Amino acid sequence: MKSRSFFLGLGAMVVALLLVAVVGFSWVAAQSPLTLLQGGKLSSPAAAMFVPKQSPGMVSLLVKPDRLEAFRLAVAAPGERRRARAELETIKQTLLAGQGVDYDADIKPWLGDEITVAVTSADIDRDAGNGLQPGYLLAATTEDPQRAREFLQLFWQKRAIAGTNLVFEQYSGVNLIYGGIDPGAKTPDSAKGRAVKPAGAESPSPTLPAPPSTLTSAVVGDRFVLFANSPKVLRDAINNVQAPDLSLSSSRAYRQALERLPDRQIGVTFVNLPQFGRWLGNPELTGKLTPDGADRQLFDSLVVGLELSRQGVLAETALLAAPGQTLAATQPALTQPVGALQFLPAAAPVAASGQNLRQLWAELTSGLANYGVLSALLNQPIDTLERQWGVTFADDLVNWVDREFALGVLPQPNGNPELVFVAERTATTAPALEHLDAIAQQRGLSVGPIAIGSQDALIWAKLSTTNKRNKNAPTLLQADVEGVRTTVNQYEVLTTSVAAMEEVLAVAAQTSKKSAQKSAQKSLLQSPAFRQAIAPIASHNDGYLYIDWQRVKQPLEQRIPALKLAELAGKPFFDHLRSLTISSYGSEANVRRGAVFVQLKDT
Repeated sequence: MKSRSFFLGLGAMVVALLLVAVVGFSWVAAQSPLTLLQGGKLSSPAAAMFVPKQSPGMVSLLVKPDRLEAFRLAVAAPGERRRARAELETIKQTLLAGQGVDYDADIKPWLGDEITVAVTSADIDRDAGNGLQPGYLLAATTEDPQRAREFLQLFWQKRAIAGTNLVFEQYSGVNLIYGGIDPGAKTPDSAKGRAVKPAGAESPSPTLPAPPSTLTSAVVGDRFVLFANSPKVLRDAINNVQAPDLSLSSSRAYRQALERLPDRQIGVTFVNLPQFGRWLGNPELTGKLTPDGADRQLFDSLVVGLELSRQGVLAETALLAAPGQTLAATQPALTQPVGALQFLPAAAPVAASGQNLRQLWAELTSGLANYGVLSALLNQPIDTLERQWGVTFADDLVNWVDREFALGVLPQPNGNPELVFVAERTATTAPALEHLDAIAQQRGLSVGPIAIGSQDALIWAKLSTTNKRNKNAPTLLQADVEGVRTTVNQYEVLTTSVAAMEEVLAVAAQTSKKSAQKSAQKSLLQSPAFRQAIAPIASHNDGYLYIDWQRVKQPLEQRIPALKLAELAGKPFFDHLRSLTISSYGSEANVRRGAVFVQLKDT
């Protein structure tokens, strides 16, 4: 009996310990910053009800900044955590610089799970005669309304002591506070720096014209703290809540786009493409106007859901068709990377791959045709290739590629990158290549066979003779190579130099061997960096555009000087950016879905 009692007691103790361990583990897991990999508590921004439908753009963070900070430290290597803390502290100080506010002491105690920042209008007063005066709105949820009100009270007290004239206005049951009123305004006590409350009521007094840009705040109910750069912005935000048809949250297209995004997002971004272009002051981003004055573009707006992964941030995108435009329903063409990628060396810092380049090119050109800047970015490298080969990209290089393809850029020691183009052969391939040979001959190039190792190829080159050192020396031919093509299995490979073709053939030969894993000549498909860069992308997709930022950064800076300014503005981001991978998931119900994976280093 004693033995039985002993084992029963021991068993009960073990069960109890197991229960404690399970409960304890569950609690720890729930509190772990790594739970952000499953998304935040919110699925969509509640503050969208304050934002107008025609807002140029809105960005919402759906988790507390503290949880993001904890996640950053949790996934950082032990030796990088001190640096990570310093970077995060710098970001806080930069964002709150000049406001006299300390995040940890003043904001953290009351801040909730959502922070939304929006550009409400490209011009607050809609008067182009006095210049563009954009409207900006910040809305944050609060977990402790009393602490939030105390923060605002102290915030404005400090400004009043510093000499700011304050105005307290009641608008539709909400108290607005703003400062910076002209001391010369004809209002009682306005020149004395004391708080002034206009008598009356729901609208601003005509004797108290607010400056075009003055910081304004309000607390709406027990949930939101609002800041804006003008009292008019907050009045409009309150109107949007009271007349729901005005707000972004009432937009059917916006809600449909959110429904097609995963529920794991920790942030949401909305961009109204025409209005965004007007806000930037760039008419080439607003779309062209038809004679009836309507914008003519395929897409009207973009919704992005942001998810966290251990290696970076995944942005799930939804492009919404413009009113009157229809997107054909399409399903992703691929379930795995195309075989054409086996010909691109792992050293390629830029690579595009997929299926049916003819269809993809038609969609890209039609979709971007009315956006001058975006169209120029797409066509600039194409124009370079057209000049070098004397071809029309769409007619001579695209129309016959309706199966697998891959396009890569190979860095060279001389600084001039070489191009590699791979296409799966079909019945139309041979005539198309013969046409390219004919174009080369028309340009005065010699087209003839060449052996590259054991591989037969065809070369396009301009032949010339070298100067003789003496009359008895033999005449030497010099070949200025502009293109090389060859066939490997079911693929046609074209490069802009013999050296590039040699590199491609070496990679292809090693890829076909079982010992390729130990070889230095690896393809992009075998590259761990590329594999990591495409891992978060859904397997059902239309291909990839891969950019190794660390390797293209310097040449891009040389060609685009403005990029250096962007890097300075977003230094914490660009310092950690490793690569970008873009993919499309097809179209449905006038929504084109896709994804962008931002891979970060030192995480």
